[in-house]
Amino acid sequence: MLKRCEVNVEVKCRPEGFWSATEVWIQKPHVANKRLCGAKVSEYADVDADKLRHSLPLLTGTSEQELTDVYRFLHGHTANNGHRGARSWRIGRRTVVPKADLNHEGANAYKEIIVKDLIRQVVTFLPVEDSRDGQVIFRKGNIYQIQLQLKADDWVLSLCPLRPDEWHSDGVAYPNLSWLTAELLPKLARWATESKASEFKSTLSLIPIEKYSVLYQELKSKYKEMVKVWPEVTDPEKFVFEDVAIATYLLVLWHEERAEKGLTSKQSFVDLGCGNGLLVHILNNEGHPGKGIDVRKRKIWSMYGPDTHLEEKAITPSSSFLFPETDWLIGNHSDELTPWIPIIAARSSYTCRYFALPCCFFDLCGKYQRRHCKKSQYREYIDFISEVSTACGFQTDEDCLRIPSTKRASRITLVCLIGRSRTYERTEEGLAETRRSDYIRGRQASHRGSANGAPEDPAGPPRRGGGLRSAEPESDWGTGFKPRDKEEPVRNCAALPRCFVEGVVLKVATALLGLTAEAGKEKDEESACSDQGGNKWDAGGSLSIRDVAELLGQCTLQELKKECGGLQTLLKNSHQVFRVEAGRVHIRDWRRSGPAQVTQATSKRKNQMSGARKTRLCWFHTHHPHGCPLSIEDCAFAHGEEDLQPSTRPLKKFRN
Repeated sequence: MLKRCEVNVEVKCRPEGFWSATEVWIQKPHVANKRLCGAKVSEYADVDADKLRHSLPLLTGTSEQELTDVYRFLHGHTANNGHRGARSWRIGRRTVVPKADLNHEGANAYKEIIVKDLIRQVVTFLPVEDSRDGQVIFRKGNIYQIQLQLKADDWVLSLCPLRPDEWHSDGVAYPNLSWLTAELLPKLARWATESKASEFKSTLSLIPIEKYSVLYQELKSKYKEMVKVWPEVTDPEKFVFEDVAIATYLLVLWHEERAEKGLTSKQSFVDLGCGNGLLVHILNNEGHPGKGIDVRKRKIWSMYGPDTHLEEKAITPSSSFLFPETDWLIGNHSDELTPWIPIIAARSSYTCRYFALPCCFFDLCGKYQRRHCKKSQYREYIDFISEVSTACGFQTDEDCLRIPSTKRASRITLVCLIGRSRTYERTEEGLAETRRSDYIRGRQASHRGSANGAPEDPAGPPRRGGGLRSAEPESDWGTGFKPRDKEEPVRNCAALPRCFVEGVVLKVATALLGLTAEAGKEKDEESACSDQGGNKWDAGGSLSIRDVAELLGQCTLQELKKECGGLQTLLKNSHQVFRVEAGRVHIRDWRRSGPAQVTQATSKRKNQMSGARKTRLCWFHTHHPHGCPLSIEDCAFAHGEEDLQPSTRPLKKFRN
């Protein structure tokens, strides 16, 4: 009798939840094991017990005699389990791809035979490896099962290795048993309970993930120095590694396209709305001819050198912006241009393809208006761009990219849409253009109708005269399209009149100081504290952002609405007076914001702030009924005009 080592986790779920959870681990092992890049899974075959017995020796490179204990393990150590003759087994293979390690020659691929017992709710993993001489190595010591059992009216999830004493861990594809039980099993339990299908496809479903893994690490190492010299105000890590990931995806996608079509020359491209131009820089460096176009030149453009082709130009959808000699159009977070990317590609040439990565929600003219409350806003917008692509005659593919996150230890997923082929023949271009034009006009008319309060026509775009329009597109077909301004306006409340800001600050602070327990508002615990002279200093109460908005009135809110972030941005900018946490506004008590409470971000600005000491009046000294809680020596702000000091910092440069 074999010794079983079993770890149980009690979980409330049904068998269908179990199967969806194990499928996540099979299809997407990287979501649990961060040292993996992903997995490729073959199609499953439904077999009976006899077929299973004859298939395993071939798949594992061993004999039936050597698999005796494995058969017993699969059957739960019972000779008669009631489904020996039924086709109740499903068998498949997966290749687990670890993240590429640049210190080794590529990434090793690990293979597993996956056996599903559909009646007993058991999934068994049988690891095999291909040796350099082509032999199959069967790692019997690393066989394990995941099972859902009904015990005492409770569903119990368990993980059981065949030979725990012989378990071999390499820290990558073969984690420690302790990790499987302490990390993987609870995740499976949570996934089984949630049992919620994703709105989107698996990541990197259109390209070989092993090639992506190797190339991503190479490009990341090659371009990581960009983070140190990034001249823009944006987060360098976010933009550098995000564009490295997007470039990796495109390079692998294009490599596969060349192999499939037998092409020798690398594809050309145009990136519309290229922003900082880093994606263009990488693609140019990797040998692809192309350019980027954006309405506004960025500081970093001058750092790329002459081999990176970037143009400062406003882009308006029209016959002036067609690219008949270009293989691919790219729309990477192209904002208002995003829905136009498939249209421009379709009208450029029959062979022009596109890659779009939607972000902000824009229609053909103006902001996109939601129509389906049962979908997430992101899912609905992806469906809209896919609808535009289909109307333009593209066979549209959808995939998910893995983008490194600077805020979390994981990766975020962005959906891309790809138009690689058409749904019509080249000879049908005239009819396709007619449909395309009707869709665009209908969409524009629908948007104008919505703006004027008229209901939309669910039957589709209108056709004047009841007939088809001309197949020739007008020279200017972007009616209602408004490109972004060349100069990016400052919209962080810094441009508001000083008297307006001071009035809002005083009104909100007065309301916070007026809150009392008798009025039904709970005072902050800080309000009972005393200042340095032993006198009571009132820190007031707190209000939610919603309460503050109701306090200010519509006229003030309309003025703030013109600024990015609006009311909350103004309150956070008024750092001297307010503290905004968890959606609530408090009076800031500087006695509790001393050196011990300085955040990492604040400490980075310590040297910058040293030149700004006493250059602004202290709001509390002027307006608080108890004055400033700090002494004149300890307060970083001036207690009166006579305490003001000239600033030694360089003047701040505002963007127009």
